[in-house]
Amino acid sequence: MLECTAGTSSPIGKGTLLRPGRRWMFKKANQMNRTNSSMQLTRAADYGVRVMIHLATLPAHERVLLSALAEATGAPESFLSKVLQALSHAQLIDSRRGQAGGFEILPRGLKASMLEVIDAIDGPIYLNVCLISEDSCPREKWCPAHLVWLRAQAAMFDVLAGATMADLASQAAPLCSQLSGHPVPHALPATEE
Repeated sequence: MLECTAGTSSPIGKGTLLRPGRRWMFKKANQMNRTNSSMQLTRAADYGVRVMIHLATLPAHERVLLSALAEATGAPESFLSKVLQALSHAQLIDSRRGQAGGFEILPRGLKASMLEVIDAIDGPIYLNVCLISEDSCPREKWCPAHLVWLRAQAAMFDVLAGATMADLASQAAPLCSQLSGHPVPHALPATEE
């Protein structure tokens, strides 16, 4: 992959220029394929899900410092603090200052789905503008793609809503044990509904 910084361009092949600030992956000579899709979750939402899964693997009422969360999730502390603020505001986690401070997952956070976590960070997800409201696209009533967008969004919502933090934490513990070679003694069992 080649990344070009703002204000520069690089000749690729026969006079093709790489646009500033865009990332491209090259398949064959003179063919470019963009890798920065607008249909990706934000980095903040990804970190939010990572944090919630990590917190869900811990024993009840255990608090974790920002630095430990940053290390466990691979997120920069300065960026992660904003994510944690949003999760706290959504009442999925609790944060406390001071010597016994840190972050802990709340019971509501354990039951939260990936969809709820993403919504807490980024707000509602829409695959296309026509799904925002009835008035958002004048083509909605007769556009054949609208029904496809509706089905795709419904399928995505079903998958994300079906994955709770407690369930993901119970899946993460065995994976961590396998990768590290050490058992994770405090993993949560899968929740029953």
